[in-house]
Amino acid sequence: MPAPQVLAPPDPAAVDLTDPRTFHDVDTHALWRRFRELSPVHWHPATERAPGFWVVSKYEDAVAVYRDNKRFTSEKGNVLATLLQGGDSAAGKMLAVTDGPRHRAIRNLMLKSFAPRVLQPVVDGVHRHTRELVARAVDSGEADFVTDVADHVPIHTMGDLMDIPYADRPRLVEWNTQTLSRHDSADSEMESLMARNEILLYLSGLAAERRRNPGEDVISVLATATVDGEPLTEDEIIFNCYSLILGGDESTRMSLAGGLIALAENPEQWRRLKTGDVTSDSATEEILRWTTPAMHFGRRALVDVPLREKVIKAGDVVTLWNSSANFDEDVFADPYSFDVGRSPNKHVVFGHGPHFCLGAFLGRVHVNAMVEALRDQVARVELRGPARRLYSNFVHGYSGLPVALTAERATEGTDGDA
Repeated sequence: MPAPQVLAPPDPAAVDLTDPRTFHDVDTHALWRRFRELSPVHWHPATERAPGFWVVSKYEDAVAVYRDNKRFTSEKGNVLATLLQGGDSAAGKMLAVTDGPRHRAIRNLMLKSFAPRVLQPVVDGVHRHTRELVARAVDSGEADFVTDVADHVPIHTMGDLMDIPYADRPRLVEWNTQTLSRHDSADSEMESLMARNEILLYLSGLAAERRRNPGEDVISVLATATVDGEPLTEDEIIFNCYSLILGGDESTRMSLAGGLIALAENPEQWRRLKTGDVTSDSATEEILRWTTPAMHFGRRALVDVPLREKVIKAGDVVTLWNSSANFDEDVFADPYSFDVGRSPNKHVVFGHGPHFCLGAFLGRVHVNAMVEALRDQVARVELRGPARRLYSNFVHGYSGLPVALTAERATEGTDGDA
């Protein structure tokens, strides 16, 4: 079957970043390189579906906006889907779309549950569970790496943190996938909205139960906590639990799948990992940079802000494209090479500044556990068919990835490549 045709990157003025198809039929690296070269602070005109907005593609500019919570706000939404609708129903309640003192108070409250010392039993469980999943995939001969392996890693971590019953976890994975992206263009936006509501209703039931019978899980912490002597509202409890599932599950699964593809397609990098030439930590950071699951985040300007030769007006939407910033030639040497030994590697996969991802530590743990499991248990990775891309302008990732993983013990004495 011939490979799909990849069209030459269009001029930035002709690109519709609100359309998920834009990210399927072009070389996205070449596309973003043109944005950085021709229009690093770019005004995206209004479309039939949405008003106009700013597109920031350079690393330096994205980091500057991420840091600036005085002149930019997250409370009008933090991704295109909500920003262009005029707001997010979770604003002022969910950490990611809350600013100021309330953001700091809830963040500090939740950080207690995310301290590395507190999470050590969870980390141990992630490594153990990941080794088991990889072993099963190896034993089966052929597997879908997304549905058989990656789908089962982060949801169990989040499930353990929130004490979600095992039987309910597969449903949460499917709802979450529908919420952030679609499997293809035939899936409707209404299905995404309904999936989001299903998650919220489910979490509402758990929160009510934990108020009556609290445990040591994150939901119990939020359900019984107080800020300035007052308990959190039900919306704050539910939306912040939802945020953990939203970010912790989808982004990790996409990094795991994209990382396996990168290792399979770069045999020299696979050999460097296998021989111990590079650390698993270094490989983890490069997989995160290379995959950049969350393509963008966004803000709304509170005042007029000059940026390069442009002026972002108060009220304007500004989108920060991580998938461009993480390949900025001014920051990353030879950015289009997958280099598991890359150093330094200060990517913005988890954002930057006051809204730096609360779950970044666990995100790294998930990828690191997979890197070590593959390194120790797998001699050879073979892609057995095309990866099935998600239909999204926010999540870069896959809903299917057929692979064959050859056991290390079966190829002792060979050089083992991918």
